[in-house]
Amino acid sequence: MTSTVLVAGATGDLGGRIVRELLRHDVRVRVLTRPGSATAADRFRDDPRVDVVAAGYDDRAALTEAVAGSDVVVSAVSGTRPVIVDAQRALLAATVAAGVPRFLPSDYSADYRRIAPGTNRNFELRREFAAEVDAAPVQATSVLTGMFTDLLTDQAPMVLFGRRRVLFWSDADQVLDFTTKDDVARVTALVALDDDAPRVVEMAGDQVSARGVARTVSELTGTPFRLQWAGTTGTLSAMSAVGRRLSRNPDETFPAWQGMQYFVSMFSGQAQLRHVDNGRYGAHTWTTVRDVLQAHLATTDGATAA
Repeated sequence: MTSTVLVAGATGDLGGRIVRELLRHDVRVRVLTRPGSATAADRFRDDPRVDVVAAGYDDRAALTEAVAGSDVVVSAVSGTRPVIVDAQRALLAATVAAGVPRFLPSDYSADYRRIAPGTNRNFELRREFAAEVDAAPVQATSVLTGMFTDLLTDQAPMVLFGRRRVLFWSDADQVLDFTTKDDVARVTALVALDDDAPRVVEMAGDQVSARGVARTVSELTGTPFRLQWAGTTGTLSAMSAVGRRLSRNPDETFPAWQGMQYFVSMFSGQAQLRHVDNGRYGAHTWTTVRDVLQAHLATTDGATAA
């Protein structure tokens, strides 16, 4: 029997990848979009297996009708409190009201459950919403996959190619969890189609320390990349707090100070995945940190890239 999967946030970067992975299986995908937006219709109009439904998160009746008949609701929305808590709360309520049996919240992150209060805004929003998910009469699954590996060559300034340095805070041997967006999307699609999925599924494309990253990029470039201590996680947390107070846009999803908070959670070990089960859905060749760095170096002058 063909499953129907509703995806919220399907026009976003990760959401689009999740839809792509779902369509590798025998499913119908229902894409939720806001009224008046043509983005989803334009993007998915050529695939007969994708239906676009419109509903505002502030319109409970329309939202309930949009999700009704789905086998699972997958949230891939991105934002701060108005999205991660408020919009998802409405989506969860509609899921329950429509009698949809399963719900995947928009987590796709490191393990936010054990972080210290006040150290990571985005993780705390996810933890706050997770408490509501746990109280709801629905079978929920959170997908935890660590940091997006893709960010190592983009927004996360850990590898300083031009200076031939790899930054670390507190402990160069702390294990860090990484998974590419494509692998996260693949896992999410498989979880969405797994009626027996547990409350939390943990997978990681790679688990490596800053020392391991430095060793890898040194081997790939043939040039020594040295570890550079950038302070303690406590110092970084304090710097992040200052950046947050000085921020002109408190609702920005990924400001620089939030990136600092992510590294605090990772290098402190609080957000480390403890129950990784990469074999749950069979054998798979994961994209590693080495793979991502090698691809980046192949397309840029990696030894001197900023």
